[in-house]
Amino acid sequence: MPGPDTSPLTDLHPRLPSPVQEVTDARFTRNGIRLLLKRDDLIHPELTGNKWRKLAPNLTAAAGRTVATFGGAYSNHLRATAAAGRLLGLSTVGVVRGQELAGRPLNPSLARCAADGMRLHFVDRSTYRRKTEPDTLAAVLRASGAEDAYVVPEGGSNRLAVRGCQALGEELRGRADVVAVACGTGGTLAGVAAGLAPGQRALGVPVLKGGFLTADVQALQARAFGGPRGTWTLDERFHFGGYARTAPALDAFADDFEDRHGLPVERLYVAKLLYALVALAEEGAFPRGATVAAVVTGRPFG
Repeated sequence: MPGPDTSPLTDLHPRLPSPVQEVTDARFTRNGIRLLLKRDDLIHPELTGNKWRKLAPNLTAAAGRTVATFGGAYSNHLRATAAAGRLLGLSTVGVVRGQELAGRPLNPSLARCAADGMRLHFVDRSTYRRKTEPDTLAAVLRASGAEDAYVVPEGGSNRLAVRGCQALGEELRGRADVVAVACGTGGTLAGVAAGLAPGQRALGVPVLKGGFLTADVQALQARAFGGPRGTWTLDERFHFGGYARTAPALDAFADDFEDRHGLPVERLYVAKLLYALVALAEEGAFPRGATVAAVVTGRPFG
């Protein structure tokens, strides 16, 4: 089982391990499948799901320093980092993709970041793509006034974050045959797979298109554990056009799932995951008698 959480966020009284909820849904039961929801959205009112698990070890490592991180204009990760900064009294800097956004009224997501005390620094998209290059990173940090900051990568996925998400897999040992999670940068999947028991499989559903996550997950596991851990696969068919994109069919599906089960469904990650699982169940991708656990990584914003 996971060890004790020694992060400064423990003072915020997280609900760990997060609860597991069984739901009865005809689209699964008629195919002989049992569906569980791993309610990571209930860990904390403001720092939900994989954001908690990724940020907690990184904020411990930051040891009170300014935390600088990266994201797009609607980044859940930026909002979570800003909220953690407010709750813990830490200075935060958010480097935002899209210089053309500077000077415009902030959208609700970035307005929440600013209200939580995050200093926003906008960069052009070419610079943003090169943000992991040492010289570019150093220049961006200087320009944002965060030269000495502790840097958390986009999406929060690094070695410490993967180890934090390993606890999520450990909490589900023996509970399901397949543990499914929506993927942005791949850190949660890398950790979950490492935490599961032999015979269990992690399934990642990317919410971005591009087909790059396999190499990213492999690299994250190599940095976190020195090599591959656990069994995992990706199904890249359910991104609905890419990050922050939805479609009427996805919105209708999410509305229906909310009505059936009384669960608020976050659209950019969780809805795509649940939609994928329903489609896979109907395709016969899971053997009859299987138990599938879906990780609910967040709740709707606003």
